[in-house]
Amino acid sequence: LREAIDRGRFKEGEKLPSEAELVEHYGVSRMTVRNSFSVLQGEGLVHAEHGKGVFVRPRPPVRRLASDRFARRHREQGKSAFIVEADAAGSHPQVDSLEVKEEKASQDVSTRLGSVRRVLARRRRYLLDGRPVEFATSYLPLDIARGTPIAEPNPGPGGIYARLEELGHRLDHFEEEIRARMPSPDEVRTLRLASGVPVIHLIRTAFDQEGRAVEVCDTVMAADAYVLSYQLPAT
Repeated sequence: LREAIDRGRFKEGEKLPSEAELVEHYGVSRMTVRNSFSVLQGEGLVHAEHGKGVFVRPRPPVRRLASDRFARRHREQGKSAFIVEADAAGSHPQVDSLEVKEEKASQDVSTRLGSVRRVLARRRRYLLDGRPVEFATSYLPLDIARGTPIAEPNPGPGGIYARLEELGHRLDHFEEEIRARMPSPDEVRTLRLASGVPVIHLIRTAFDQEGRAVEVCDTVMAADAYVLSYQLPAT
């Protein structure tokens, strides 16, 4: 069954044969079939729906183009990085679970932003074709963000990076730290992860041309939903 899924004989969202059909086809016990389903669920390949059966788990094909996703031309066209990637994948992007509030900065965020004490936090969940693929929180210094469109639920075309540049913080570069790990229970619920699916934890810091850190973005992504693509210089 795993090989059939990997080779595409069973498509994403397709129902697998029933327990009875597999018992008859392979000549094994019902318990063996159930254990096999359990193994596939643990690998994140399938999910069970009560009373309906076992289905191949959809995995949205998102290619994260790290060398291009924050290009200024996208912001000038009124597109955020997530919309750029969704368009490339031919998928419908959505944002929900949006929360914007002022709060005390954690030690890590404070250090990254130059020892600020309080920040504006923007939390949101991203979906493709109705399926959650990542959850992100942006932290911005209050002296930059307070009282600006960045503090609004919808900051406008091009997202918060377009607004930062309008406020005089022309972006110069980003630093990203990436690691893979198993998800917390909250992350499993938020991203609707199957058992055994890890997450990619990415922390990005944005710097303006004066060298100031103007945003820290803490992002958790379903590891089987993304392909991270980078271009590296030859020298």
